[in-house]
Amino acid sequence: MPPFRDGRSGNWGFVVCLLSIFLVSVINDSAFAAKPKAKKEKPASVTPTPTPTPGEQNLTNIPLPIGHEAKGLTLPDFDLQGHLRGRFQAESATRIDEVHIGFHTLKITTYTPENQPDLTLDFTEAILNLKTRILSSKERTTIKRADFDIVGDSVEFDTNTRTGKLFGNVKMVLTSQSKLLNNQNQNE
Repeated sequence: MPPFRDGRSGNWGFVVCLLSIFLVSVINDSAFAAKPKAKKEKPASVTPTPTPTPGEQNLTNIPLPIGHEAKGLTLPDFDLQGHLRGRFQAESATRIDEVHIGFHTLKITTYTPENQPDLTLDFTEAILNLKTRILSSKERTTIKRADFDIVGDSVEFDTNTRTGKLFGNVKMVLTSQSKLLNNQNQNE
């Protein structure tokens, strides 16, 4: 014959289980409360940004206080492996706020993985967002490569992916059609 249960004894097991869960959570909370709270980290961005070596100037470490101007600024842009991805040369730069830097007469040279010059971008005025690493300009901008020149009224250029968008009165001049024709013939 099975033992007699009056219904109350079965509830004690449930109560003991709830009490143990409560005690474990209180102990965990007190253990974490004893440690100083770390600053909540933001989720990693889609595109990685390199970690600069201490004291080295680059796009993630521009030593310019808000509202101040630097003249003759040259900044390297390295990838995560330490390869030179680009070089920024500005006649002057001004820190607008914590996230934005304005450039006057900016020339950017990007490099291939083999460390050869690839693109040259010429801006009259441009603003770099340090978080997104997107450089934007509402001024006429020129982009040059060995096989083309392209000009537009405004531009957005992603310094991580080295891609951009030109807007308004876009004009492109091809300087090396033989390369383009060879590529087209190979694709057929």
